[in-house]
Amino acid sequence: MKQHASNRVLAVKILASLCLCVSVAVLVTAQQAPYYPPAGLWAKKSPAELGMDPAKLAEAVAWAQTREGNREMDFSDQERIFGTLLGSVPNIRAHTNGVVIYKGYAVAEFGDPTWADPTYSVAKSMLSTVAGVAVRDGKITNLDQPVGTTIKDGGYDSPRNQQVTWKMHLQQESEWEGNMFGKQDNFIGKEAFGQGEKKPREQMKPGTHYEYNDVRINRFSLSLLRAFQKPVPDVFRDEVMNPIGASNTWRWIPYANSFVELNGKKVASVSGGTRWGGGMWINSWDMARFGYLWLRGGKWGDKQIVPADYVKAALTPSVHGPDYGYLWWLNRSGKGLPGLPENAFWANGAGTNSITVSPDQDLVVVWRWHAGNPAEFVKRIIAAIK
Repeated sequence: MKQHASNRVLAVKILASLCLCVSVAVLVTAQQAPYYPPAGLWAKKSPAELGMDPAKLAEAVAWAQTREGNREMDFSDQERIFGTLLGSVPNIRAHTNGVVIYKGYAVAEFGDPTWADPTYSVAKSMLSTVAGVAVRDGKITNLDQPVGTTIKDGGYDSPRNQQVTWKMHLQQESEWEGNMFGKQDNFIGKEAFGQGEKKPREQMKPGTHYEYNDVRINRFSLSLLRAFQKPVPDVFRDEVMNPIGASNTWRWIPYANSFVELNGKKVASVSGGTRWGGGMWINSWDMARFGYLWLRGGKWGDKQIVPADYVKAALTPSVHGPDYGYLWWLNRSGKGLPGLPENAFWANGAGTNSITVSPDQDLVVVWRWHAGNPAEFVKRIIAAIK
């Protein structure tokens, strides 16, 4: 009897120990699970709650506020810098503003982060995200496949353009040749391209040369429209922005002449920037959600919006680019974002408008209409973490 009682006591102790271990494991898992902000709300925490130095973070934000960019408030410098407009631009922009997201929580904001402004070439990283959705849904089955094998609108009929693959477009190594909405791929002509005019050069074999080129990106965007048989902004809204809880204030605005026929209807093809007007107009909070999606490897809650393998490939440097992935700027060489970890990456648009992501610090920083490299602000924020 004593032996049986002893065994029962031992069994109870083991059971209690197991329950305690399970409870601790559940608690640790809950503590480690990333926070995902619901629509319309981003939980804020004080820097001290997350182990940051409040004074140093305040100093970093104060410094950022002194770094207002020199772009004209009324966009009156737009055509001088970029050339003839094809679409609209606002008549006023916000002052420098931004948001700091640490460990999933908003720890700082400054300026007016609710102002929906053009974000210029940050839209390229958004096009990359749409391409990731196309891979997820089987609209693009192989990024190394020539685009012209499935997109039959005449844009890939020439011997040169027949060689262009989806990956070449994503890495800006396509050397696609042609005219998109009145702008020629070679960027020659002061009136058409303003200060962005390029010197004549020999075109290289597709896939062997990097060139930052909005005409080719606009061709890529049109090809995504053809692949989905749906306007790119609709895909971005339904498959990305709505699932991550973004506001309804952003707009992806086309050029006046960038409407194409799709299944008997006129639909707009959008650009990968605001170089010639139009483009993505969005507020800093929505940009932060977009950056946070990429910080979390393309996942939002329990939904893998962008395939993990695609995210990994997108953040891998191309062979010929200057630390460039799939329309994302990378920091593998440490030159793009001096002083930040090599795995940091960022979306960057004229102005300057930037989303900087540093996985090592679990950090997303949106900073808009600023002068200088975004790393200078992010380094100051990291100093507050340390």
